[in-house]
Amino acid sequence: MKALLQKEMRLSASVLSYFFISAAFMTLLPGYPILCGAFFVTLGIFQSFQSARESNDIVYSALLPIAKTDVVKGKYLFSVMIESAGFLIMTALTILRMTVLADAQPYRQNALMNANPFFLGMALVIFGLFNLIFIGGFFKTAYKLSPFVHYIIAVFLTIGAAEALHHIPTLESLNAFGFEHFPMQLCLLSGGLVIYILLTVISCKTACKRFQKIDL
Repeated sequence: MKALLQKEMRLSASVLSYFFISAAFMTLLPGYPILCGAFFVTLGIFQSFQSARESNDIVYSALLPIAKTDVVKGKYLFSVMIESAGFLIMTALTILRMTVLADAQPYRQNALMNANPFFLGMALVIFGLFNLIFIGGFFKTAYKLSPFVHYIIAVFLTIGAAEALHHIPTLESLNAFGFEHFPMQLCLLSGGLVIYILLTVISCKTACKRFQKIDL
């Protein structure tokens, strides 16, 4: 599996997948829906799937002396690697905003989502939705990229809901600054992590079964 991941990174991946990891730096933007950074990270991964389709990478991978399901697992491993890189940057910048920049006026006056553990948990939910809707949907045919449209709809509904929640009375703590309501915030982050793992694992298993049935 390590060799397959290296093949994904060096041969199949689009350079845009690595470039769009930098979208995680949107975490520092005041007055901006910072969850869009997570979407742009997944947009970079989408570029690798598009490039792989045009170069018949799926067929090439299936002809290698590996199990057919390993082709699917390689794509998931690569995607999780990119998502993890983006998430680590988001986490580092969130910690910066929660400590050094906790009282900065541009952030205090921001009506949109603040960078805190709830934001990180929602970013993980977005990554999980990408793995479930797009990657899982892609392996229905191993060719069509249309599931990305469904993912776009789902992700922006999710971002809209996440941005709206802290404006509801009694839910203001979702937009906490610094280490306010920290135990609750950590619970929300843990919930996002659980959702991400479940969506990714379920999607990968389903995609493996679907790919087994495809006649390439």
